[in-house]
Amino acid sequence: MSGSFRCSISLSPLHSNEFPRIPVTKPRIHVPVPKPMTVALSKVVSPLRVAAPGVMIEAAGLEVDRVTEAELKENGFRSTRKTKIVCTIGPRTCEFEEIEALAVGGMNVARVNMCHGTREWHRDVIRRVRQLNEEKGFAVAVMMDTEGSEIHMDDLNDVESTKANDGQIWTFTVRAVDQPSRPERTITVNYDGFAEDVKVGDELLVDGGMVTFVVIEKIGPDVICRCTDPGLLLPRANLTFWRNGSLVRERNAMLPTISSKDWLDIDFGIEEGVDFIAVSFVKSAEVIKTLKSYIIDRSPGSQIGIIAKIESIDSLKNLEEIIQVSDGTMVARGDLGAQIPLEQVPSVQHEVIQLCRQLNKPVIVASQLLESMIEYPIPTRAEVADVSEAVGQQADALMLSSESAMGQYPEKALAVLRSVSLRIEKCRREEKHWDVTDLRIVSSSKLDEISEEICNTTSRMANKLKADAIFVYTKTGQTASLLSRNRPDCPIFAFAPSTSIQRCLNLKWGLIPFRLDFSDDMESNLNRTFSLLKARAMIKSGDLIIVVSDVMQSIQAIKVP
Repeated sequence: MSGSFRCSISLSPLHSNEFPRIPVTKPRIHVPVPKPMTVALSKVVSPLRVAAPGVMIEAAGLEVDRVTEAELKENGFRSTRKTKIVCTIGPRTCEFEEIEALAVGGMNVARVNMCHGTREWHRDVIRRVRQLNEEKGFAVAVMMDTEGSEIHMDDLNDVESTKANDGQIWTFTVRAVDQPSRPERTITVNYDGFAEDVKVGDELLVDGGMVTFVVIEKIGPDVICRCTDPGLLLPRANLTFWRNGSLVRERNAMLPTISSKDWLDIDFGIEEGVDFIAVSFVKSAEVIKTLKSYIIDRSPGSQIGIIAKIESIDSLKNLEEIIQVSDGTMVARGDLGAQIPLEQVPSVQHEVIQLCRQLNKPVIVASQLLESMIEYPIPTRAEVADVSEAVGQQADALMLSSESAMGQYPEKALAVLRSVSLRIEKCRREEKHWDVTDLRIVSSSKLDEISEEICNTTSRMANKLKADAIFVYTKTGQTASLLSRNRPDCPIFAFAPSTSIQRCLNLKWGLIPFRLDFSDDMESNLNRTFSLLKARAMIKSGDLIIVVSDVMQSIQAIKVP
């Protein structure tokens, strides 16, 4: 089809946050006579600055991640990766150049784990990520993960890891022992009641069963154990103990979700302006509500998203209520697998992914995705199959933990997640496996329900017309989120007015976030956006774009002039 056409479906006025009130006389479908859309580039586009690869260029208020741009040009619109990647930053990846290498490799979110390191160390990492965004032009978000108040080991005499061999005798103690004078094969435990609660014959599982001990003797505050399943011990690893085949959890259930240390860490996260706070071992929705109120009180106007980690039996009992009040969810399969039978973990993962999709919350699949790559340069085929399944279930994001924090091959592990995601997404497209999930209405009012329907219609239209992309102009990010929820076949270009919203959208499936100062004049917005993107060769004349926005309640199908 030559020229350009525009099909505008305008709905009755709304006055929700997403759709400000705009007078419209009546619902209508309007197809105007096609006319050329001419734009004088010299008047619309500011001179572009030449930048090195990986640098974001700003032109006339538009900021674009050059790595994403390169991926679009290399793979095409439909072949752009939609599954996001979270990388944990640790000793192997904490320097500026190492963080930059991860960003170039496809990292969308940098995670700092407060179980390890000092606040000063984490502050340096967060500020390096911010510096990277400013100087090199990325939009990497920062997620701070709290330690939680579950039982865990202390540090290991300042070493990154140590091996527990079969039959070795180890001592777990609640005594405060200075690291330099700590006896060999002695580990301090953070829970004062540990020695009282365990019994001779109990099994002690480290890090969800990566190492297993059996209790053979108790001497005051010391618990003497024999290693029965050897493996690698990591600092601050979680501990659970089982008796007669069942998890012992009475004291665990009494511990607060957010410890006193966690509250100090949360203050630190607010001060540093992190984008997300992941809360460990969430037991109820009330914990999330309390934390949100606290953040609003400490930092009015803050846009910090709260991620609920699903990793305990208590989480599963209140799953829907927890997801409903959170801003996202993480399936932490390692600790979860220590509290429920291993064979139940895959079905729980699938249930959480589907429920998050229904409730319009991003979901991260985490723990042991590529565990073997901590030591080896290639993953096992079983790990690749596991990653493929998570991508096929259309989780919003995949997360590397020790693989990127302390593993020998962090960039290779990231490359595996990226390549597997691209391949599985391509298979779904080739099979025309469009998602036709019947999504429930999540809006609390009739007016917000209309905005949902607009996004649902936009996604269906994009699939049916085989659109090249969806453009969404969003002031809050909610409209972009609703579009992502539908998992359309084409990518979603999300234009947001602030860098904080841009970073937060980097966790959502299929969203390519841009920062753009846009007005309430959609014709002007489109002319300007088309000019800027065409000048960058990110779109071309003849591309079919479906447009939706917070600014006006309409769906427009537009051929790029």
